[in-house]
Amino acid sequence: MLDSVLLFGMPGGSEWIFIVVIVLVLFGGKKIPELMRGMGKGVKEFKDGINGSGEEAKPTEDKSTSKIEK
Repeated sequence: MLDSVLLFGMPGGSEWIFIVVIVLVLFGGKKIPELMRGMGKGVKEFKDGINGSGEEAKPTEDKSTSKIEK
């Protein structure tokens, strides 16, 4: 009974097909790879941020303005 309660509302096979068709109609075939690439980058950045393994935001120093000529 607990399994049926947990899976209630999860889309099945025919619902996934319907969702894919709607996405294809809304965005078109050429735009979907770009959307998925952006989503993948976002998920990767999110995971890196959670794990702390992402690059920290460090202020970049401009070498041309950092040296003062005397």
